[in-house]
Amino acid sequence: MKHVDQGYKVGIVDITQGDLGTRGDVPTRMKEAEASAKIMGLSARENLKLPDGKFENTFEFQLPLIVALRKYQPEIVITNALHDRHPDHGKGQTLASDACFLAGLRKIETFDENGNPQKEWRPKFVYQYVQDRYIKPDFVVDITGYWDRKVASIKAFGSQFFDPNSAEPQTYISNPNYINYIEARAREYGHAIGVDFAEGFTSHRTLGVDNLFNLK
Repeated sequence: MKHVDQGYKVGIVDITQGDLGTRGDVPTRMKEAEASAKIMGLSARENLKLPDGKFENTFEFQLPLIVALRKYQPEIVITNALHDRHPDHGKGQTLASDACFLAGLRKIETFDENGNPQKEWRPKFVYQYVQDRYIKPDFVVDITGYWDRKVASIKAFGSQFFDPNSAEPQTYISNPNYINYIEARAREYGHAIGVDFAEGFTSHRTLGVDNLFNLK
């Protein structure tokens, strides 16, 4: 949302539909994803519909990501966490990171939805966000002015979070305190750089800066 407001185009490619989730169903999740995308001001949101809980980091599953990368040609890709409570998160990170490299190999042939050959494309940077489990970030971004909208974009997935009127089973994230945990993490990262809220990211590569005065 911060980068959208700075004039950048931002999109999300979901790997699965979350069809193994305890609460809700796929049609509900799709509507919630659309509502969340509107809150965030995304230019695109696409779901690759890979099998929830069953995809692996193989070429078969890398290929749909390669097609998406060549379609949208992002300069920066942000993937799942390096490791997390849900095994799909760590697997999603390795799948996406490897696909980012392979998308730059011109001898891997792919085609768009109209059957036209795609040109190779490799993002300049690949970062990983932090999800449920604490990971020490390599850098953090001030999101103080965007906290309320972040919470709204999360709560757009209403079937997954606390609802006193819901008859569905309680899950790890439907606990009413779960949003408090997310806030505590953002406040912790923010405290590290002297702001109210921040988002943490990791990078496989060493990052460089041109101007030391731009660091917080």
